[in-house]
Order: sequence, then structure tokens, then C-alpha cells
Amino acid sequence: MFRTRVLVLGAGIIGAACARELAGAGLAVTVLDRDRPGSATTAHGEGNVLVSDKGPGPELELAKLSRKLWPHTLAELGETRASTVEWDPKGGIVVATTEQGARELAAFAGRQRAAGVVAEELDAGQLAAAEPQLTPGVTAAFHYPQDAQVQPVAAATGLLSAALEAGATLRTGCRVLGGHTEGGRLTGVRTTEGVLGADAVVNAAGPWAGELSALLGAPVEVRPRRGEVLVTTPMPPTVFHKVYDAGYVGAVGSASAQLRTSAVVESTKAGTILLGSSRRQAGFDAGLRVDVLSAIAANALRLFPGLGAATVMRAYGGFRPYVPDHLPIIGADPRQPRLWHVTGHEGAGIGLAVGTARLLRELLLGEPTTIDPGPFRVGRAGVMVEGDT
Repeated sequence: MFRTRVLVLGAGIIGAACARELAGAGLAVTVLDRDRPGSATTAHGEGNVLVSDKGPGPELELAKLSRKLWPHTLAELGETRASTVEWDPKGGIVVATTEQGARELAAFAGRQRAAGVVAEELDAGQLAAAEPQLTPGVTAAFHYPQDAQVQPVAAATGLLSAALEAGATLRTGCRVLGGHTEGGRLTGVRTTEGVLGADAVVNAAGPWAGELSALLGAPVEVRPRRGEVLVTTPMPPTVFHKVYDAGYVGAVGSASAQLRTSAVVESTKAGTILLGSSRRQAGFDAGLRVDVLSAIAANALRLFPGLGAATVMRAYGGFRPYVPDHLPIIGADPRQPRLWHVTGHEGAGIGLAVGTARLLRELLLGEPTTIDPGPFRVGRAGVMVEGDT
């Protein structure tokens, strides 16, 4: 029977980051994916590395840690590989378009500043200089210079390549069928390629982590949440930051299963412009809905009216790992020794990946943790599916 020290289930950006961190610590790591690395949720994201959308609390602390680690991580990848990641510390601008929205945004930014986030209020002149094509109908704007962006698949590939160079191994096209136990303890997984033994099994399956955890005998409450993005053809310089309406924060934090949309507009280094965002719970239904795409386009036009002349060349959607309390799950499962979960990041997984991986390594190796892991624990209320022990 094949055996490794750590078996990471999932080769998206979370799994890739964890594999790199653990292999770099000298552990024998095997990464397993049923498809190709980075081909699911990671490939359908915008690549955001954000602090602007998180209020004070544990997720913001994880975001701050990740934002601190990303430049160091890229430096360790080497200049050639890091260049493909398209790291762009362009900053974000959050705007309000109503008087009430302006008051709420100012209060939110104030709480963030108290928690260590840089949030700079912009007057009308400063905003026009930063984003010349933004609608003048803005009642408040705050600049977040810590916000950044990466190309998500390239970032995941770079992290995974670094893990392989550090000694990790990769198995693709291999599906997990269930847990393998000896003496009542989890000692690996049963797969379509046989039993793979491990001292620790890491569930990094993103939106499929709920299904996978059930197969492993310790279900956690992770469900898919659908999101769509429109992409324009390459354009002359039009949008210079990640710009979004303050309503985006409410959409992210909403518990509603119904459609929620908000205006999010940003460019890429290739010159295309990404238009988002939407959130809805539709299971694993991968169909694109015209009404959702229309709402996204309408929201974007309210912020940047000039985009009415843009050509949309494609639309895509993906699934994000949703947890009811909107916090990632990071840590050991109290019901199943040797099982660890790193999932539930919803749409923030790209940005939170390297901080999550650092916290997992510290927990797995019994090291002092950089931030408090308690809020992310598996055993918190609402995470473990009731009726399972």
C-alpha cells in the first residue's frame, strides 16, 4: 500500500498552497485531485487578494496575514515563475452612491482602520484622478492600497510546482471513494487507484469538501455557492483599481440562498475587464443564467457608463465553498483523528490561500500559531453536520 505523511485532497489553490507549505517543512506530501490542478473553483475566480471587503474579526486577521505573506511567497517562487502569477498590488476603491451608503461605508472604513487596515477617504478630485471614467454620482469613496490581484490558475500552478520541487508528489484523475481505517482510526483513503495511506488527510476540496467529508465519515457543512463573471475584450486603459460598490460587502455576507448581485469592476494585465459579481445557491447546477449576467452588466454600467461600448467576449461561472457563518474551516476534525479540513473560503480563497496554508502547517506540526485558530475550528457551532460523531 502506498503511504505518505500527508495526503492533500484537492489541487486547487488552497490545496496547492498547503502542499507547498508542508513540503517546505520537510514532510512527505502527496496531492490528489480527481481532475487537473486548478481546473475547478480556482479557474473560475477573479484572483482577488483583498482586505477591503472584510470587517474586523478572524477572517480579516487571516486576510492580513495572507496579504503579508503573498509577496514573500512570490519571491520564494523565483522571478520567472512569479512573473506568470501577474501579481498586481493595484489597490482597491470602494464607493457608495447614496447618502445612506456613504454613512455606512465611512463607518465600516473606520472600524477597519481601527483593526489595522489602510483605508483612505478620497474627495471628488482625488477620485476623478484615480478613476477618470467612474460615474460622478458617487457619494463617498475609500482607497485600499493593500488590495491586490493575481492570475488564479497561474498562482495555483506556481505554488504546486514549488511543492513538487520540495519533494511533494501529484496524482491526478484519481477519485476518492471513502476513508480507509485501521482499528477505528483513519489511516488513508480508498481511491480508484487503490488505498493511499497517510498519517494526516487534508480535505481541501473546496465546494466539494462537504461531499468528501461525508465519504470520510466526518461531514462538515460546506455547500456550493454559484458566482458568474463577464469578461470584455482587451481595452485601452479604463479601470485602474479594483472598484466596487459598497453593497458588495453585504452580498458576500448574506445568508440568503437567492440571487445577490453587486457592482465589481477591474482590469487585468492582459487589458480585459472583469465584471462581477453574483452569488446564489443553486447546488452544482453549472448553467449560466441570462438574468444574472444582465444584472451584472447593468450594475457595472452604473459605475462605469462608458463600458456600454465594450464587447463582452465570454462569461463564466464557478462554485465557491460556502459555510453558513462565512468563516473558513481550518483544523483537525475532533470526530476523526488524522482528518484535517481547509475549506469554506467562499470567494476569498485565492487571497487567503497562503495564510491558510501557514496556519495549517503550524497546527499540524504543533507550532505556535501566527493568528488565533479558534474561530476557524471544525468543532464550532454550525460546522459539523448534526447526528454525526
